[in-house]
Amino acid sequence: MDFLHAVLFAILQGATELFPVSSLGHAVVVPKLLHWGIDQAGPDFLPFLVMLHLGTATGLLLYFYRDWLAMARGVLGQGYAAENHSARGLLLRLIIATIPAVLVGAVLKKPIAHLFGNPLIAALFLVANAGLLLAGERLRGRALRGGELTNADALVIGLFQCLAFLPGISRSGAAIVGGLRRGINHEHAARFSFLMGTPVILAASVAEIPKLLRAHELHALFGTALVAAIVAGVVAFASTAFLMRYFKDHDSWALRPFAWYCAAFGAGSFVLLGLGL
Repeated sequence: MDFLHAVLFAILQGATELFPVSSLGHAVVVPKLLHWGIDQAGPDFLPFLVMLHLGTATGLLLYFYRDWLAMARGVLGQGYAAENHSARGLLLRLIIATIPAVLVGAVLKKPIAHLFGNPLIAALFLVANAGLLLAGERLRGRALRGGELTNADALVIGLFQCLAFLPGISRSGAAIVGGLRRGINHEHAARFSFLMGTPVILAASVAEIPKLLRAHELHALFGTALVAAIVAGVVAFASTAFLMRYFKDHDSWALRPFAWYCAAFGAGSFVLLGLGL
């Protein structure tokens, strides 16, 4: 992978991980569509991808550092009683929301692994992601609430997040739809989704590090991967800042533009890839 493609891939990863358009779907479809010649089955791709995810997770941690610091202080009992109770409650709900993905991932990861590298399937699921986002807007819960999620809300959001095991279905988009279904507004559903995604992305990356440190491929591309990881982190931070304001300002229809984009991009990509163009 040359330096230019590495940076472009980092920008793609940093943005699509947060925007409800599926980072996995774009990572599979875009390089194939643009003939970048990236071998995603090659020995150097996994180390590169792990570095990008570490960069993305770092960007998210920096944006939400106050929330994570408050949760840490709450666990240690260093704040006021009300603050500690609120912070511990948020941490508990993040744990509850993560459990379904851990269980479903353990069961489905191997059976559906063959889907991950197929751009035609990813393009079709991008269209399905459009349908999910539009359905989320249409079927959102009537009792709209702010940011106070219950444990039941967290569980439902976690279950919706499991849809993202299919390449082309957005993790953040599915989680936001789950929040909307429970009557949570876009802004607070997105905040919870991004907080929930941070440890998931970080844990998945850290789990691969011991193996990567023993791989000579990492040393061969470390400089390029490090720059790409920084780019992904900066883009993730900027994307999060933009989306939090966007969801706050467009609560009545916020997911629709992303849905129409996924429908057009997914369908167009499927046709072009099917024709071999």
